[in-house]
Amino acid sequence: MSDIEKLSAKAPSRESLEAPHSIGLEHLPDDPDANLSPEEREKIERALVRKLDWTLIPWLCILYLLAFLDRTNIGNAKVAGLNTDLHLSTLQYNSTLTIFFVSYAVFEPITNVMLKKLRPSVFLPIIMVIWGLSMFGMGFCHNYSGLLAARWFLGLAEAGLFPGVNYYLSCWYRRSEFGIRAAIFFSAAATAGSFGGLLAAGIEKMSGIGGKPGWAWIFILEGLLTVVFGVASFWMVHDFPDDARFLSDVDRARVIRRLKQDQQSSAGHEEWKTSYLIAGLKDWKMWLGMAIYMGCDMPLYAFSMFLPSIVQELGLGSSTITVQLLSVPPYVLAALFTVLVGFVADRTRQRGLCNMCVSAIGFIGFALLIAAPSPGARYAGTFLGALGIYPCISNTITWMANNTEGVYKRGVVLGFVIGWGNLNGIVSSNIYFPHASQKHQRYYEGHGIVIGYMLVFLFGGSLLMHVLLRIENKKRREGKREYLIEGKSPQEIDALGDERPDFFYTL
Repeated sequence: MSDIEKLSAKAPSRESLEAPHSIGLEHLPDDPDANLSPEEREKIERALVRKLDWTLIPWLCILYLLAFLDRTNIGNAKVAGLNTDLHLSTLQYNSTLTIFFVSYAVFEPITNVMLKKLRPSVFLPIIMVIWGLSMFGMGFCHNYSGLLAARWFLGLAEAGLFPGVNYYLSCWYRRSEFGIRAAIFFSAAATAGSFGGLLAAGIEKMSGIGGKPGWAWIFILEGLLTVVFGVASFWMVHDFPDDARFLSDVDRARVIRRLKQDQQSSAGHEEWKTSYLIAGLKDWKMWLGMAIYMGCDMPLYAFSMFLPSIVQELGLGSSTITVQLLSVPPYVLAALFTVLVGFVADRTRQRGLCNMCVSAIGFIGFALLIAAPSPGARYAGTFLGALGIYPCISNTITWMANNTEGVYKRGVVLGFVIGWGNLNGIVSSNIYFPHASQKHQRYYEGHGIVIGYMLVFLFGGSLLMHVLLRIENKKRREGKREYLIEGKSPQEIDALGDERPDFFYTL
């Protein structure tokens, strides 16, 4: 019998607890551990969080690894001869990158509402199967228009995963616990970059089998892999806390209670109302968060889609296999650093400062790519560039989730923030152009635009958000927001969400 089961035996039965479907912020479920000592309660809580981690996080990481692999492997395919075989010009290739972000960004704001209504165990597997089939179809494209269409449907189907999973995880963990989990989840993107290079290096050797070139097999095999995991996800993805089948009734009450004590209403049911959309649109934090996120998301896609080309032009290796392998190490380091920054941000609750410090590393990296004279120094710049981008993605999303309360409002805000950030992938797709006069391309314009985004939107936006939130917290501590609850019932006060005077923002 596990520690949590032994201690749970001392707790009252679930029949004495209120049903989670009817719990509001003003009605906490009865504490099932009320008769336990502080040490026993702490032990139960650690075991419960550990159970959530091992049940939820690993599978979700695999799903995002596959998603990021499928959206960025076109960069590996390009090095393997995609452009030559399909007779693509630089403009046409960049257009195939652009079309993904159009459908991806347009549909992202509504996906969290669909996730809530359809349930994660249904919505996420369905979109996985669809994008896996789109990826599979890319392996049978013979011209520009076919590739363009496949990339459109890939973006459409993948739109629901990243905002959906971040929203989903924010409904399971306390605000001080969410950052490290979001970082671990997003580290799968960096892992996908390293895994993608290794996988592409191996698959490329299948060139000629079945009359297909190596780049086609990259799409076909990775698409089939996604479909397999998508079907398995019907059994492996769990629903929200109030419906999750892997929890006992008592554990479910514990999860809901700890979230409500953390000033989160995300644990219970809410019915969709247009007012949630309006509340999100009226929230200044959402608009500033959109600016911050575009400051790290545009550089992310520029880096991940063009890294093989950047490495190829460094002249460090003559074969495409060498180029694919040299693109692996920056991602490995970025994955580890993403988790480290997530841990530090959770402990310090200074997410804005983490964004500012990490982005400074990215400035240095891209400056080296522009100015360093030797290929070795520029290759070192790719490491610093990756370190300066990847941690800011999960940290920014966590920051927005921490500071937005309410099931649907949080979903709306995250959908808009992530959707707008990904729409800037259109910029990422169109800033790296080769110059005929250069034997080894330096991509000055592309690297310069990335630095500009990181400096103005990521660093500057994070600084502004940090200052404004600090000012607002000070006003709340001084009682200057108490007028918002005058004459309101407990239910009406709860409905204020993050506008409640006792809700303090994470800096």
